[in-house]
Amino acid sequence: MSASVSRREFLKAGAVAGAGLTVAVSLPSCAPGPQKVVTTPLKPNAWVRVSTDGTVTLVVDRSEMGQGVYTALPMLLAEELDTPWESVRVEQAGAGKEYYNSIFPSQVTGGSTSVAAAWMPLREAGAKARAMLVAAAAAAWAVDAAECRTENGVVIHTASRRRLKYGELAERAAALPVPAKVTLKDPKDFKFIGTPVKRLDAADKVRGRATFGMDVQVPGMLVAVVARSPVFGGTAKTWDENAAKQVPGVKQVVKISSGIAVLADSYWPARKGADALKVVWDEGKAASFSSAVMQSDMEKLVGKSGHVAKTAGTGALTHGGTQISAVYEAPYLAHACMEPMNATASVEAGQCTVWAPTQYQCGPALGGGVQEVAARLTGLDPSKVTVNTTFLGGGFGRRAMQDFVIEAVEASKAAGVPVKVIWSREDDIQHDFYRPPTYARFAASLGPDGMPTALTARVVCPSIMASAFGAPKTAFDDSATEGIANLPYGIPNLLVDCTQPDWAVPLGFWRSVGSSQNGFLVESFIDELAWAAGQDPLEYRRAMLAAKPRYSAVLERAAREARWGTPLPAGRALGIAMMESFNSIVAEVAEVSLNPDRTVRVHRVVAAVDCGAVVNPDIVRAQVESAIVYGLTAALHGQITIDKGRVVQSNFHDYPLLRMREMPVVEVHLIDSTEKPTGIGEPGTPPIAPAVANAVYALTKQRIRRLPLGAVPA
Repeated sequence: MSASVSRREFLKAGAVAGAGLTVAVSLPSCAPGPQKVVTTPLKPNAWVRVSTDGTVTLVVDRSEMGQGVYTALPMLLAEELDTPWESVRVEQAGAGKEYYNSIFPSQVTGGSTSVAAAWMPLREAGAKARAMLVAAAAAAWAVDAAECRTENGVVIHTASRRRLKYGELAERAAALPVPAKVTLKDPKDFKFIGTPVKRLDAADKVRGRATFGMDVQVPGMLVAVVARSPVFGGTAKTWDENAAKQVPGVKQVVKISSGIAVLADSYWPARKGADALKVVWDEGKAASFSSAVMQSDMEKLVGKSGHVAKTAGTGALTHGGTQISAVYEAPYLAHACMEPMNATASVEAGQCTVWAPTQYQCGPALGGGVQEVAARLTGLDPSKVTVNTTFLGGGFGRRAMQDFVIEAVEASKAAGVPVKVIWSREDDIQHDFYRPPTYARFAASLGPDGMPTALTARVVCPSIMASAFGAPKTAFDDSATEGIANLPYGIPNLLVDCTQPDWAVPLGFWRSVGSSQNGFLVESFIDELAWAAGQDPLEYRRAMLAAKPRYSAVLERAAREARWGTPLPAGRALGIAMMESFNSIVAEVAEVSLNPDRTVRVHRVVAAVDCGAVVNPDIVRAQVESAIVYGLTAALHGQITIDKGRVVQSNFHDYPLLRMREMPVVEVHLIDSTEKPTGIGEPGTPPIAPAVANAVYALTKQRIRRLPLGAVPA
């Protein structure tokens, strides 16, 4: 589209094409600082379309991976447009610069930014479309627009009670200029925002009609299974191609960058063919790496000064009083998405089409999105790469990576046919981009009142950015200290530093990133200080939050709803923890007991959440519940270990997920707020591990400083 096309001409073109009224919007960055104002509709990343049949369509640039963007974002639009929910539709956007959003910038879904970024732009888009429809009706009736109002997709002339439906006005409105400014609704008049509107994607998912990556079918497609090196960084030396081709259904065997791909007419023969390859691997340098080596390295590195991530006051421990120190540890973790990695690609002369459950469609950052990666592999211009985003069977940061897309594109290019690459669960567990391990030594000085006068944290944690995306190893990755460096507590002297070793295990973003492990580390240590001071853990935290009323309100709501201080049945205890991440505050209280084998049983979790204005309370609660399940799985069971450069775990028998019988009752309480929405997909994860560990200490006086929790010593 030519950059010389005017807004008016763009809208007219949309009408001629049968789109009715089309309004371009931009979903800007959530990052602090001045934002570039988009003054042209030629590069939007979402379109609002009011069709002549009255339907309202929002083309969404974000990936729907269960977090509810296919519902929450249209709610913002529908609220200000004043249209019936039954008329709202959603379309998934393709890939392109016009869809760049709040991260990097690129077209990517992550960082719990979707609703926060869309809060004002989509509301304004709805209000502008509504104003244009009202203006069109007023012109048709030859009355002042101020004499008209809207109601459920209809413009009404108040005096004469004449009515015109939005669909009847769409083409007329498309010829009008987009108003520069509009007045948004007063929150007291909200009809959708703040209500549990039913999800637009639920019906198709329940009925099995939704298309996930695994469901993609393309004419002439072959299915590929890739034999990958069991050791990180290993390469194939020899393999038996003929043995693989003896398997009925196997069509081709091709070498790609990650290993040897066996292509067949369905998954099972491809899997059997891959097993028959008998690949001999050059295991490389990583074959000498193990969890024991990592542990030894961390114990040495924690004694050395690292990058200073945060200082307050002198940053030094004070002399005199009580001195407390402890080491806390968290392991590597896999993502274990319910839908294993997969992607489908069709590379043809002059074009490439990709179907993928991806969080990262396009953009120049982090090595490129699907579009850039496919263009680079095929030698095509990015404009010749079409990206079709399917539903995601879990994302958690894993699907921001491109390894499974690379395999599909390379295999299709080599084979000359469309190829769907499917990973097994074993592939998924053993070839992930893992949450980094963390080792931290905390020390604190307590004053006469038992409150900390100084706290230091020495953190050892490898860099995600260097490992996964090739960032300079000298550059500090601040995700390693998030959750610790931004402690809300009023501690006069604080020092947080971090050393980032370079190991062979690939790293990636894991739900709530650094806060996921650092929540356990620091909130367990804060709890440890409270007990050392002989004070109630709730009251101890409350005293340090005197200058942070918003944090205090969340903490106190969780404690009140959990009935903190009320006697519990014998053999049970409560633990509390609070974390701020993605600009949202979450406090959680866990009620636990011990099973006969002294493993931990969590009976109840009470969460209080301040995520600003709540768009859809059902979605917010579901996200917090999901985050708690995800974090509790990791706290009780999650651990990836390395031996001879290999991941030891392989499937759910040795990398278990939380079972239904282990699921606690979860209560989520939302704090009323007039602030803009903040993140919600991830903030429920960080507090759960420390809340459970703190409850275990309250029950047993055994302080667990290493995850997973395992059996509690007698």
